[in-house]
Amino acid sequence: MIDKFKILLASSSPRRKEILQMVGADVRVVSSNAEERIYATPEETAVKNAEAKALAVKDKAKSDEIILAADTIVVFNGKVLGKPVDEREAVEFLKKLSSNYHTVITGFALLFPSGKLVSGLETTRVKFKRMSLKEIEWYVETGEPIDKAGAYGIQGIGAIFVERIEGDYFNVMGLPIGKIYDILTLETRLL
Repeated sequence: MIDKFKILLASSSPRRKEILQMVGADVRVVSSNAEERIYATPEETAVKNAEAKALAVKDKAKSDEIILAADTIVVFNGKVLGKPVDEREAVEFLKKLSSNYHTVITGFALLFPSGKLVSGLETTRVKFKRMSLKEIEWYVETGEPIDKAGAYGIQGIGAIFVERIEGDYFNVMGLPIGKIYDILTLETRLL
């Protein structure tokens, strides 16, 4: 049923596009130039940034497209671990995550052709195995951690370090597709 929706994805994330295509969505991609900001809580940060991304591309949407935007952040001990600025910071992030739980929060926003904006979030807990410094440095050298929140990608090499996941796997990839589908069907009364 998701193939009934025309989605304008306000994201340059190949993972988000891949998830939407995997479930059969009709998706078109437009990068959003919205500035990401930090708000009072990680949850508010993720949702507000997603809303800003959706609103930033509303003039690029076709009349029958639903805009979808998302913002994924990693939280460890109450602090947001964004995308590392360099390899050194990626190593520091991964040292923190080693042998520990962290939380992945994805805020999302759906902007319907009617102008209605519906937003929400999904939270998933992830535990990393103990990683040696040699493993961390090797992983950082692959280049995968540099453009990822928390300095890892669960859908790539980073998967080998995940010991446990509590919640939505696709949320950790950057798009809680099940929850988004539920909102799409509710708001459009498709089911």
